[in-house]
Amino acid sequence: MSLKEIFHNQKPVGDTAKKHTVSGKSGMVSCAVKEAAIAGEEILKQGGNAIDAVIAMQLALTVVEGMNTGIGGGGVLTYYHAERQETKIFNGQSRAPSTVTPNLFYDENDEMLPFDERSTNPQSVAVPGAMKMLELAYNTHGSIEFEELINPAIRLAEEGFQVNRSWERTLENFQDRLGTEARKLFVPDGQPLKEGDFLYQPDLAKSLRIIRDEGFNALYKGEIGDAIIDTLAEHGGIMKKADLENYQAAIEKPFWGKYKEYDMAFPAPPSGGGFTLAQLLNILEKLNISQYEVHSWEKYHLIAEATRVVLADQQTYIGDPSFITIPYKALLADEYIEERIKLIDFKQRKQKIEAGDPWKYVQGDSNYKVKMDKSRHGMDTTHFTAVDQWGNIAACTTSLERIFGSGIMVNGYGFMLNNDLTDFNPEPGTANEPNANKFPISSKSPTIAFYKGRPFFTLGSPGASTIISSVAQVLLHVIDYKMNLGEAISEVRIFNNPQLSMEWEDGINQEAMDKLKELGYELDRSFKKETADDRIGDVNGILIDQETCMLYGAADSPRPGSAIGINDISKT
Repeated sequence: MSLKEIFHNQKPVGDTAKKHTVSGKSGMVSCAVKEAAIAGEEILKQGGNAIDAVIAMQLALTVVEGMNTGIGGGGVLTYYHAERQETKIFNGQSRAPSTVTPNLFYDENDEMLPFDERSTNPQSVAVPGAMKMLELAYNTHGSIEFEELINPAIRLAEEGFQVNRSWERTLENFQDRLGTEARKLFVPDGQPLKEGDFLYQPDLAKSLRIIRDEGFNALYKGEIGDAIIDTLAEHGGIMKKADLENYQAAIEKPFWGKYKEYDMAFPAPPSGGGFTLAQLLNILEKLNISQYEVHSWEKYHLIAEATRVVLADQQTYIGDPSFITIPYKALLADEYIEERIKLIDFKQRKQKIEAGDPWKYVQGDSNYKVKMDKSRHGMDTTHFTAVDQWGNIAACTTSLERIFGSGIMVNGYGFMLNNDLTDFNPEPGTANEPNANKFPISSKSPTIAFYKGRPFFTLGSPGASTIISSVAQVLLHVIDYKMNLGEAISEVRIFNNPQLSMEWEDGINQEAMDKLKELGYELDRSFKKETADDRIGDVNGILIDQETCMLYGAADSPRPGSAIGINDISKT
């Protein structure tokens, strides 16, 4: 019955927000940039599958959203194979080079480097995994000639595309992060590109043609890989060619969470987002958050405080499971969740929230310093998803970590290198400390939700730790409040972390704002410099109605994204 209510509300009825929800019978894509969405749409129209479509979108995003993702980044993909009724994760997250040590971000005086210095440091560059992830996904499930998947990206790089407002805002706020090579392209003659300008990227087109002709090994074992190592060496980096050559993407089992009668498939650690999202949903279910009106101060308060609670645990206990022991069961145990809920007070916002002690609920002990990571992390990523005519689902989140990553562009090859190692806790001895060949913890959460074993919703978002809160709120808006998908994504969101870094979107009603201030919330706009967008996250999602075989898609508003429904499939 609950799904019937949800899908009944997906039909556009003229409301402005609802017009953002599109439908399709034979496929759907949702992506943060329209040009990339079109690339995925064309692949589905040609008879390609969901994996083909997300590969085409990722390669196009390398060109049109190169400040957030690209050849030099990492990512993770959640995939549902309809015929086999099987869900799997393709892990292409970036990994620390073999020369990394726990004191990576300390200077010669044993002082921790400031975040801004760490984030543009060549030693923050991790071994990029996104392209290896695409290669593994394509070799496992690809059905269209690879040339067809990469050619749209090559055309966009060679023929250019029109700079949008998102690019202009990004360059206005973050051009100081760009190195010399990148400034030549994005800030020609000292003038940052503006909305309406055309951006041509011949060096990036060259890299994409090499990948088309020689395969992804050109990045890991060939010419492009050599250029990465040479560029880093010029800047004082520590990555070696062997780090690229030895990198392998992996197919992994999902981590399964639950909210009411719905099952959720997430990437497992070292992706920390899915596990933390599962813990957040567990708390919100026990708080019976749906009893409160969607615009009530109670709803905003509970989401903000519950998010602080789960992030305190994530920042203390979650790390690469190849290196540390994670108390999974204890962190999700009913007794522990009830204990953590006691921290949430309707009379005031807590000034301090620390991690709990899950170890008292399980046998064993931590093999690391139990200390919360209070350092800053980057904010920008991208998310995109596709559902094909057979019901296969691919949800993918990729990133350079900070906007423009490390700021370092590979000489002559036109793409930015990540700064993913800033996702580590810079303090040695902690769960998420830097170390050789270790995955830093990210909050990427490409999600597929199931009802009675059948997928009905896929979504994800960029935004570092705000990803967790953004995905949770859109899930609540659809599942509990039965909102139209476009409305559910457009609905205002709120975020807070253990360090009281408050974020919220314009549109919270005055009554709720007044009550939140009374509870101790400091509602200012100091966070705005952290992102080039006007909203928290950038959720893209697709709803799948298994009964009618209709698909409903929507894209968030901060970036020039698009959801496109497909009804006509080529028979050739």
